[in-house]
Amino acid sequence: MAVTLAEVAEQAGVSPATVSRVLNGGYPVAGGTRTRVERAIEELGYVANGPARALAAATSDLVGVLVHDVADSFFGILAGSLQNALCPEGGHLGSRRLAVVCNTEGEPAAEMAYLTLLEGQRAGGVVLTGGAVEEPAHTAALTARVARMAAAGVPVVLCGRPPLSVPAALPVATVMFDDHGGAFRLAEHLLSLGHRRIAYIAGPPGLSTTRERLAGHRAALHRQNPVLAGACEELTVHASFDRHAGYDATRELLRRGAPFTAVVAANDTVATGVAAALREEGIRIPEDVSVAGFDDLPFCVDTAPALTTVRVPLREAGALAAQLVTGRRLPPPGGITTLPTELMVRGSTAPPPPGSRS
Repeated sequence: MAVTLAEVAEQAGVSPATVSRVLNGGYPVAGGTRTRVERAIEELGYVANGPARALAAATSDLVGVLVHDVADSFFGILAGSLQNALCPEGGHLGSRRLAVVCNTEGEPAAEMAYLTLLEGQRAGGVVLTGGAVEEPAHTAALTARVARMAAAGVPVVLCGRPPLSVPAALPVATVMFDDHGGAFRLAEHLLSLGHRRIAYIAGPPGLSTTRERLAGHRAALHRQNPVLAGACEELTVHASFDRHAGYDATRELLRRGAPFTAVVAANDTVATGVAAALREEGIRIPEDVSVAGFDDLPFCVDTAPALTTVRVPLREAGALAAQLVTGRRLPPPGGITTLPTELMVRGSTAPPPPGSRS
């Protein structure tokens, strides 16, 4: 039989109202009293009635976290950091939140379906992570849904994607990465080494992350030499964000026969596929071809050679998103926070072979 709130109160020697204050948070309760109540809850195995609390408070303690692929380290790190930050160390029971990770596979229909479910569950907050699919119809539908949820008092955080055009008064915050600047600095690094034939394996078309990173890469090439930028267009291919895509795209570049001395991959996982395809052809890294990635996932320092990449502050972004969605931090004026990226130069990039500069 389920333990009741009254039984917890009796065990702790307090009133049921005091137990409710501890569970709900936001009410002053003496430290010793709070400790007794939390100990009684633990000893008795009391589980709060979530639906009842949700009806009373209009929202629940559930925070929905939408990711493209939970098996992808990018999203795993981001979601893990966010979940940890939802339950800050030393926080009382009433401050805890239940993170529910929803795997959309980057599909607009799945994104909307999960938002519908979260709205029906009276979610206490929603965090949408990863690049946005830039289709006008989907963007309009997503904007309308987010605005409706925010108007009902549900905080929404967009993390790693552009802001939506919602009224400024609504609780919608945006955490962006400087993908454009990171890609620009990475291309500048390769140009400074002497590379002029730089292949680029971009992410899927129609995705905000792909657009920003490719734009930064092209801007650096264009600033160096507009003719150079045009020449590198034929060395640009689009592929998905996985290892097999990097492998297949590199095989396609080699098949085309246009020479290149460096390959920039859409992300670090794609870069591992690039490296595998090059080695299969006996092409050395970086002696023959330099390889670079994006994100700075943990395995980058363990590849041979270690991978030059752009660090995206995933853990910092997850913690910030948690603070914003729970109201522990207010967004800046305008609601947009842009987190810097950092170029990480390692052993996978070097000057091109003698005689290859042109």
